[in-house]
Amino acid sequence: MSGPDPAADEDAGAVTEPAAGEPKGAEADTKAAEPVDDLVTTHHTLKVGRRSLRYAATTGRIVLREEEHKDGTFGGHKARAELSLTSYVLDGADARSRPVTFAFNGGPGSSSVWLHLGLLGPRRVVSGDVGTLEPPPYDLVDNPESLLAVSDLVFIDPMSTGYSRAVEGGKPGEYHGYQKDVESVAELIRLWTSRNGRWMSPKFLAGESYGTLRGAALAEHLQSRYGMYLNGLILISSVLDLSSVDFENQRNDRAHALYLPTYAAVAHYHGRHGRRSLQDVLEEAEAYAARDYPWVLSRGNRLSASERAEAVSTIARLSGLTEDYVDRADLRIEHWRFFTELLRDRRLSVGRLDARFTGPAAAAIAENMDADPSHDAVTGAYAAAWNHYVRDELGYRSDLHYEQISRLVHPWSYKDFEGRPVDVSPKLERAMRQNPHLKVHIAYGYYDGATPHFAAEDVVAHLQLPADRLANVEHAYYEAGHMMYVHEPSRVRQSRDLADFVVRSASRDT
Repeated sequence: MSGPDPAADEDAGAVTEPAAGEPKGAEADTKAAEPVDDLVTTHHTLKVGRRSLRYAATTGRIVLREEEHKDGTFGGHKARAELSLTSYVLDGADARSRPVTFAFNGGPGSSSVWLHLGLLGPRRVVSGDVGTLEPPPYDLVDNPESLLAVSDLVFIDPMSTGYSRAVEGGKPGEYHGYQKDVESVAELIRLWTSRNGRWMSPKFLAGESYGTLRGAALAEHLQSRYGMYLNGLILISSVLDLSSVDFENQRNDRAHALYLPTYAAVAHYHGRHGRRSLQDVLEEAEAYAARDYPWVLSRGNRLSASERAEAVSTIARLSGLTEDYVDRADLRIEHWRFFTELLRDRRLSVGRLDARFTGPAAAAIAENMDADPSHDAVTGAYAAAWNHYVRDELGYRSDLHYEQISRLVHPWSYKDFEGRPVDVSPKLERAMRQNPHLKVHIAYGYYDGATPHFAAEDVVAHLQLPADRLANVEHAYYEAGHMMYVHEPSRVRQSRDLADFVVRSASRDT
């Protein structure tokens, strides 16, 4: 056992010059504070049917560095950010044939916890569903439907979400915007792929909500910047063109028409369409939203009294609102107002993320509900499950708050789209023209009031691609909301759908 060194006491007050080449003073302090990766790896087993999947789970933060070039001089490779991730890699698998899927949620400002513990990961939270919500402190169970059965997984928390932060003294705001977000997530993917020897593996991106916008842009960026061509892109609750869901521009009638089928589906769920089937209601609403409704809105005050009365009647019947409300709204129904108004007579608000959920209205006369009852219903379960899981099962400890939904990222910068809509469909078109093997899977929830299915379909319908590239796009629909995996039958079916998509798209025979 070693004890104190007497010589150290004698020299305690001495000033010692650093060796040649070592930093001095404040420079030495800076050198000592250089951030390093803090990753923890644990080993686990997941039973899937008769198979036992042995895998390594690695979680923590990876330091991102950027090359600096000033006045034609290379200024070094400087640490700028520490991004958190969790990866799952199957033991003993052939890296050349084993796919890897990089997954993230949206927001902007959302961590990856939702896809991680709700759908894709080897462990999942038990939150319950409409009418059967679990009470705190909830539960965490094995997920035999995990995508890990067919693909390794890497869950990414973009800047200021999860445990991701700028380095000490850095400026996180530089990353709070479309372009820097894409670049930083792409760099993390490149680093992980290189360090883990996975350049020859089939590769997939899976994004949800704003993560679909990020995902489409990432596909193009990874291919164009790094030559990293992908096998597949999974878009869950897709929104590639924000003008398709933009109610803030008072002169933009597009969103009003594209939301109508979702309103009709929600009205059907809450009993406003009698004995009609959901598909029957959707077919009528989609036909009206595709043709008659845009024409009605485009006419403005040129509509005759009879034309307006007919439009008021049709929109009210399909949406489940009163004719008086539709008339006073000038035929244009903003979505927050719809979720506040539909069940006002019962003093209930309807969920925006998942309109199957309802909650007591804070004020029966409010123009907009004060909170989304569907978000309120599940957020506690995911927070409890993650904070237990990361420490007690994955062995990672940090006093940082895990930013599940971060408000720190706002305002989010779209300066790259100044003077035009935020629309990444051209990025997706470019990626698909560039890579004829890129397959795209799009998942829609009929009760999703944040990224409505008909709006997402409309964007896809306007992709400027030849027929052979459009044939690479497939669609899946669920009677669920934005996070369709909250609905147990949809979770099970979606898990099968995604596994099937990955296996088909990774095959070298396709």
